[in-house]
Amino acid sequence: MESEQESLAPPNIISVLHHYFPESGIVEVLHHFEIPLFSAVAVLGLVLLARIASRNPTLVPGKTQNAVEAMVDGLDQFVVGVMGPVGRKFTPFIGTLFLYILTMNLMGIIPGMMSPTSSINTTIALAGSVFFYVQYTGLRCLGVLGYFDHLAGTPRPKGMAGYLICLISIPFNLVIHISGEFTKPLSLSVRLFGNIFGEDVLIGQMLTLGVVALSFLHIPVGIPLQFPFYLLAILTSVIQAVVFSLLSVIYLFLMLPHHEEHRHSRVEGH
Repeated sequence: MESEQESLAPPNIISVLHHYFPESGIVEVLHHFEIPLFSAVAVLGLVLLARIASRNPTLVPGKTQNAVEAMVDGLDQFVVGVMGPVGRKFTPFIGTLFLYILTMNLMGIIPGMMSPTSSINTTIALAGSVFFYVQYTGLRCLGVLGYFDHLAGTPRPKGMAGYLICLISIPFNLVIHISGEFTKPLSLSVRLFGNIFGEDVLIGQMLTLGVVALSFLHIPVGIPLQFPFYLLAILTSVIQAVVFSLLSVIYLFLMLPHHEEHRHSRVEGH
């Protein structure tokens, strides 16, 4: 998969170095770990932005502080709008997830960079973090028995007939719900990977086609056919970050105890 991606996607600075200096040990190491390295670049960029915005906070914020505060407030309203007031406690996780994915998605349109989310390994790791966080939240809010009770399915019919139905249906419900919990992160990872990888392939092929179109001139440039697709890549990068975050919010919300009032208070106090 990685070799196929390198041949179809636009080259990045590390792949270029590896092409011209294949015998260099340092370049070989960089090439082997290029996806984690570009992911680390996204992290450092977000940390630097947060540091600049919060270094000298003022009552009358500057442009950077104002933009970051507006972004944080928008993410908080996004989460609370789906989950209600209890969702505010999950804004840091969902907000960080959104910004991290969006940054990695957009990195692919910067010359010399690549989108780490065009690798299935990255998207599986992101979906896995959502999966474990959702399960952890369910166990913490519901308790062990309540967690498995939730997976067993509710509501349940009452009476003797209902009791017999439950005895028969609960094992099947457990299998279905547990399978669903594993299917959710799989769908998250494949959806994000497919869209971002597709963007990179499209831009890479347009770049190649532009160079081939002027190959008869024997010059190292081509027609910039890829530029219109950069706008499409920006749009789809934002959409995919929103979709991934929205589905994560929904998965988290479905795990929360939202049927009983006393459980609400337990969630808000955790």
